[in-house]
Amino acid sequence: MPQAPADVADQVAALAANVRGVFVGREETVDLLLCALLAEGHVLIEDAPGVGKTTLARALARSVDCDFKRIQFTPDLLPSDITGVSIFDQSRKEFVFQPGPVFANVVLADEINRTNPRTQSSLLEAMSDAAVSVDGATRPLPRPFFVLATQNPYEFEGTYPLPESQLDRFLLRLSVGYPSPEQELEVLRAQEVRHPLEDLGPVVHGEDVLAMQAATRRVRADESILEYVVNIAQASRRAPELSVGVSPRGSLALRRAAQALALVRGRDYVVPDDVKELALPVLAHRVVPEDTARGAQRRAEEALQGILDALPVPL
Repeated sequence: MPQAPADVADQVAALAANVRGVFVGREETVDLLLCALLAEGHVLIEDAPGVGKTTLARALARSVDCDFKRIQFTPDLLPSDITGVSIFDQSRKEFVFQPGPVFANVVLADEINRTNPRTQSSLLEAMSDAAVSVDGATRPLPRPFFVLATQNPYEFEGTYPLPESQLDRFLLRLSVGYPSPEQELEVLRAQEVRHPLEDLGPVVHGEDVLAMQAATRRVRADESILEYVVNIAQASRRAPELSVGVSPRGSLALRRAAQALALVRGRDYVVPDDVKELALPVLAHRVVPEDTARGAQRRAEEALQGILDALPVPL
């Protein structure tokens, strides 16, 4: 029998506390990362190098006693380097499949915009289907399966920006941001002798994460919340600043993410503030501004923020 949200609340809190014990930065970043994990989605982090993206991914993987793989994306990376390849075994006289790094529970796809679109698509297809197809055979990926991809938004030479249709595969698009002076001092002190990651141990198992994900689907969203989500999507399709508004898949993603955020915050029901907090990280990369020159992400966020400010909030 699926567990109720209240039954997994302590495990969710322990997971959040464990990650925060290593990652020093904005608390909402950890909340949103766990939100994507519980909602069975994936995260794209856009930020400068050195702000803690890899630490965040490794802290999550170590907190959940599971397999972690890091893929460094480069221009010469091939799809088979991600999904795996069949190699002929002389002793057995047959081809044997060697799984690639995507066959892990937590996958860090570092600098995903540095590789070609064909290789990008191989990962994004795996994210969408939770399986890979190699040599005519479909192989399911392990569960839970969570991808945290990163890209540097400040470099354009030698990069391949993800098109909107592929960005849509990510539940959330986040920015870690620079730490405050106090937080940066804390980082310097914490890593004086060794990295805190070396002492970080798991607090939950993969089966526990699956139970949390099942409980997330049982978090209550009132009819007024669903109407609020639909009103946001409908308003985005009429907004003159946007040439492409939020799709029904975007509405589903916002509802699912709001359920997860409610559970992360210790509730078994969604409130309007959950939807408002998630609207930009969930929807801004799914819409297309009229002007698609540089700064498109910022203009998309401004258009959505205007919609949120104008729409009445359900009581």
